[in-house]
Amino acid sequence: MNSVVLILLAIVIFVVAYLTYGRYLAKTWGVDPSRKTPAHELEDGVDYCPAKTPVLMGHHFSSIAGAGPINGPIQAAFFGWLPCFLWIVIGGIFFGAVQDFGSIFVSIRHEGKSLGEVIEENIGRKSRVLFTVFAWLVLLLVIAAFADIVANSFTGSEANGSVATASMLFIPLAIAFGFFVYRKNAPMAVASIIGVILLAACVALGLAFPIVLSKNFWLAFVFIYIMIASVTPVWILLQPRDYLSSFLLYFMMIAAVIGIFAAHPVVKIPAFIGFHVGNNYLFPTLFITIACGAISGFHSLIGSGTTSKQLDNEKDALLVGYGSMLIECVLAVISLIAVATLTADGQFAAAGYGSPTVVFATAISGFFAVIGLPDGAVNATYTIISLAVSCFCLTSLDTGTRLGRFMFQELFAGTETGKKLKLDNMYVATVITALCGFALCLAGYQKVWPLFGACNQLVAVPAFLAVGTYLKRHKRNNKMLYIPIVFMACATLVSLFFSFKNNLVALIGGGLDGTAIFTNVLQDVIIVPIVILAIILLIDGGKVLWGKEAN
Repeated sequence: MNSVVLILLAIVIFVVAYLTYGRYLAKTWGVDPSRKTPAHELEDGVDYCPAKTPVLMGHHFSSIAGAGPINGPIQAAFFGWLPCFLWIVIGGIFFGAVQDFGSIFVSIRHEGKSLGEVIEENIGRKSRVLFTVFAWLVLLLVIAAFADIVANSFTGSEANGSVATASMLFIPLAIAFGFFVYRKNAPMAVASIIGVILLAACVALGLAFPIVLSKNFWLAFVFIYIMIASVTPVWILLQPRDYLSSFLLYFMMIAAVIGIFAAHPVVKIPAFIGFHVGNNYLFPTLFITIACGAISGFHSLIGSGTTSKQLDNEKDALLVGYGSMLIECVLAVISLIAVATLTADGQFAAAGYGSPTVVFATAISGFFAVIGLPDGAVNATYTIISLAVSCFCLTSLDTGTRLGRFMFQELFAGTETGKKLKLDNMYVATVITALCGFALCLAGYQKVWPLFGACNQLVAVPAFLAVGTYLKRHKRNNKMLYIPIVFMACATLVSLFFSFKNNLVALIGGGLDGTAIFTNVLQDVIIVPIVILAIILLIDGGKVLWGKEAN
């Protein structure tokens, strides 16, 4: 299989899907451009803040992308390229993009409230509490996985040190951009041009002055950063940083596509290797490992947690929600091509490439080496791609921490316990959320990722239930959600059962060091309540969704 054919086919399919199925959903659900959005009705300058469509697109896209669409396909490629490609395409169009669009839509129809509050109104108060606890636990896994990935991308070599330097310089640049655009009313076009030029300067300085420090230092830095970033007003850092980082993403994707077309790399991995490879079965492993590149429950939390509070016009929900997910699917296909051109069996770790981020950056920069670009340009491409990935992870990290803070505050808001211990305070909630995420981070992303994938995908089930019950209450077609609900529930619960069993067997078998024992126990402690909460939510939501009458 030629990689050019693969990427072209994916792009054409996604464009057609957006113009047809996406618009069908918008019409069926009743998207109304004349309605005033919560960003305008409830504007407070902190969380509710109208954003121009390109800015919000940048924030949402950067937040949902993270390292997921890169890590997932690279780690699942050992089943063959065809199963990965089919799940990215089918899952992205009919599962992931539908969830993302739907989550934003129902949130703006509920004053920009979180999915938990949407669930309370359409299913019941008990379900809201259960979902909030469930979502908070999942967000801890998000924080743990992406914090470890970021720290790894900053350590190990001078090239990674360049990524660290550029990332550090990028933070004050984003703050300055937000100040001039939102407080000094600088023209967006002019500010964007200057911002991109300064972004390039950050990359150049990163290449010239790499910061080489230990992983422990960067882990500490990352957690301090996300605690600060998650409590600052969105216009100061979140919106401008995500908007500017989206240019890195666009550059990375354009560079990758150009590299693929120029180098014509051959896909070395067979189309299909088997339903059972090593200790992994195609079902449910494939559908859990490829998370963000096809469907990610985390996206629904972002859509209803931050994006809905910044949406300028209801019609933008289609582009920001459905469109961003399809672009992310293209990135997932590029990641699949990257690993498929480097290894013949999809086992990137066995080939000695290191992390999925390194695999991706090595493959894309290698395409330019093949067509004869000088080493300096190839090295710069590697650095920019690695920087882009680290920026995506950072956006997912502080967005995830902000959402975790929201969830924690919701749990204790108005309760005597919350008031007495100040658990509903934003700073207390942030510190507790970050510290719990740090404890899980000690295991490393390799241990956390399978659990994160399953729990993350499981969030999609109550997200679909929230959208489905809302549509039912307003007598609109919701049948397109039935298959995604059932399929995702089955895949995730089976995967979590296997994870729990494997951890338990490893603990009983002995021979584990202290860190391994701690992380295995912690993971099983998280799995049990998540599964119980999810099953109760599924039963309660199913009664409303498939019952004769909605609440």
